[in-house]
Amino acid sequence: MRYSQAFIHTLFEAPKEAETPSHIFLLRGSFVYPLAAGLYSLLPLGHRAVEKIKRIIREELDAIGGLEVTMPVVNPAELWKKTGRYFDIGEELIRFKDRRDREFVLAMTHEEVVTDMAKQFVRSYRDLPVMLYQIQTKIRDEARPRAGLLRVREFQMKDAYSFHHDFEDLDAYYPKIFNAYLRIFARCGLNSTPIEADSGIMGGSGSHEFMLESANGEDHFVVCPACGYSANTEKAVGIKPDRTPCGDAGVDPAMEKVPTPGVKTIADLMRFFGSSEEYFLKTVAYVADGNLVLAVVRADFNVSVTKLAGHLKAVHLDYAPEKTLFETGLNAGFLGPVGIDRVRIVCDTSITGSAPYIAGANEPDMHLKNVLPGRDFELRETADIAEVREGDRCSACGRADLQIRRGIELGHTFKLGTKYTARDSMDTTYLDDSGEPNRVVMGCYGIGVERLLASVIERWHDQAGMQFPVTIAPYHIIISQLGNQPEVVAMAQRLYAKLGSTREILYDDRSESAGVKLKDADLVGIPVRLVVSRKLEKTGDVEIKIRQTGEVRICPEKDLEATLDAIFKDLEPSIENLPYMEEKA
Repeated sequence: MRYSQAFIHTLFEAPKEAETPSHIFLLRGSFVYPLAAGLYSLLPLGHRAVEKIKRIIREELDAIGGLEVTMPVVNPAELWKKTGRYFDIGEELIRFKDRRDREFVLAMTHEEVVTDMAKQFVRSYRDLPVMLYQIQTKIRDEARPRAGLLRVREFQMKDAYSFHHDFEDLDAYYPKIFNAYLRIFARCGLNSTPIEADSGIMGGSGSHEFMLESANGEDHFVVCPACGYSANTEKAVGIKPDRTPCGDAGVDPAMEKVPTPGVKTIADLMRFFGSSEEYFLKTVAYVADGNLVLAVVRADFNVSVTKLAGHLKAVHLDYAPEKTLFETGLNAGFLGPVGIDRVRIVCDTSITGSAPYIAGANEPDMHLKNVLPGRDFELRETADIAEVREGDRCSACGRADLQIRRGIELGHTFKLGTKYTARDSMDTTYLDDSGEPNRVVMGCYGIGVERLLASVIERWHDQAGMQFPVTIAPYHIIISQLGNQPEVVAMAQRLYAKLGSTREILYDDRSESAGVKLKDADLVGIPVRLVVSRKLEKTGDVEIKIRQTGEVRICPEKDLEATLDAIFKDLEPSIENLPYMEEKA
């Protein structure tokens, strides 16, 4: 492709709202065009890169028996009502009515549609297992779209769904998709970290997120440097350290009220009482599916909303309004577990009766000192509802402290089980070899395609621009012709014709200065740049620059093809030594 005909319009500077490297360079490099908040058009360079990502996805899923389908983005609302997701999902799900007043939604995912399809066609054990996948547009009305393609309102997603005889069959298949994901990301040039994750509104018996460690990631996850344990911070489990002994051993002073006018925050209370965080109880009020719940943790921890919702089996979990607390006789800012009879209280496992605490007194400007769990309030319901912290001991091996890292979610896999095939949902069964009906068991697996493109750039860039892995680069080679002398033009066109039979070439034939051409070549991140100039033409040489490493070498034209073959072989991402999950024979 000649640059002059390629519809590439690079920018010297990105718009002010672009902050992350991928957002900046995708705009500056003429890969995307912003239409509105969270809505982007893919320009030719971006489209080519995305199509290569799709090809890798298709190759890996086809290799494990995946069958590609295409399902509508517009879904009848009655399907989503059957599973309850129509009511469970908030404003992110776009709902509307057609001209006949029939209700529809714009699909965020396609569990309902694909299960409805399976219900019609999966009738016998001979039809199982089967995995169907698509690469389709998804709509999600994000409240705060940000970071370019990392968080958008309309995007392309690869969503796959597997159907099985039973949970054992799902467990046997799961490593295949897990390992396919590792290969997909590796072939795109990314080292992903699989972590244990919460299934959230998707439901199911287990899931994994595949994370790319990144300073611009919105997610946090923990890793153990000793045993490799990894999990989302909201799901991760660590060993909670005991409190430092305080006061006289074996002496439990009586609980007493202490006036604390205007003292509400933990920091203010620590100064007021001259005590550290671990000796306070932090009580947070939530409304879980319409019911008030108090979550109590040791104040040196934070409540994990994900863990709490999982423990409560709550679909909707929000902070309780002050009005709700007031109507219940509670006071925001002075909440505590003592004397509460009519409200459900969940205490974290970090709370023990080994020593007293300081807690809110449920009265304005009043706290309680020497509160002893088990004596002054009952530990009726305990669960691990605290977020793990940097430095907590790993619960898996007990040998090392957990480290917290930021990351971008590249993909998510779920063992859905029978959430969508249950009798009170889509009621999907098959007949076994004895003619008896059995419940179909499901898995589902997603990858955001444009997000994957942005993630690659977050990983592969420098100050000058993008550094594409050869597997997904819009072109393999850019030929930068410096000067319009006939001999220079002839040499550039000769290379363009010769190399174009085996490599994808972007030939910069513009009448621009050498500085503009070389800066644009770095900006768009094509893996290999070939420079042709009058000086080089005189010696019969070509300058080669490898974009990812910055290495520059001079190569005789006669040796160019062999040299490039060796370079591209070295640039090919490896899929060896990945943390594969063991597959059953």
